[in-house]
Amino acid sequence: MDIFLLIIGFVLMLLGVVGSILPILPGLITSWFGLLILHFTSVISMNYTFLGITLAIALFLWIIDYFIPAIATKRFGGSKYGAYGTTIGLVIGFLIPIPFGLLIGAFLGAFIGEIIYDSNNKKRALKASFGAFVGFLASAAIEFGASLIYLILFLVKFWDYKAEFF
Repeated sequence: MDIFLLIIGFVLMLLGVVGSILPILPGLITSWFGLLILHFTSVISMNYTFLGITLAIALFLWIIDYFIPAIATKRFGGSKYGAYGTTIGLVIGFLIPIPFGLLIGAFLGAFIGEIIYDSNNKKRALKASFGAFVGFLASAAIEFGASLIYLILFLVKFWDYKAEFF
């Protein structure tokens, strides 16, 4: 049973790393569930402090992950339409199987949202689109880095107890 839990936890960790880039999966939360599953094994004792701190970090980053692209869009002169367009563009960019679909989707979504808001100011729309692009990259980089750290924590915990697993 412990090997089964170990495999499930590792799969969740990998999904978390992938989900840190894709807007469909909550990457860091998925990674945290991988850590939780690892602690459900009979080999590794439940460490509530470790799980509580990693959960708090995951929830905090998960919440700000939704605000960073919108904040960057507004910081670069965008409106709510640009922020909404960014989010819609991210989802559409994920669904269209082209290289860099997420990045293109975020950029075009913000641009179209800004054009809907003010069709006469294309320069402002382009600047806000660039802000959405930068915000998405920053958000993805933060979550990707945190997911990799969680994966490393998982592997270190496993490595410390590998003799008991096998």
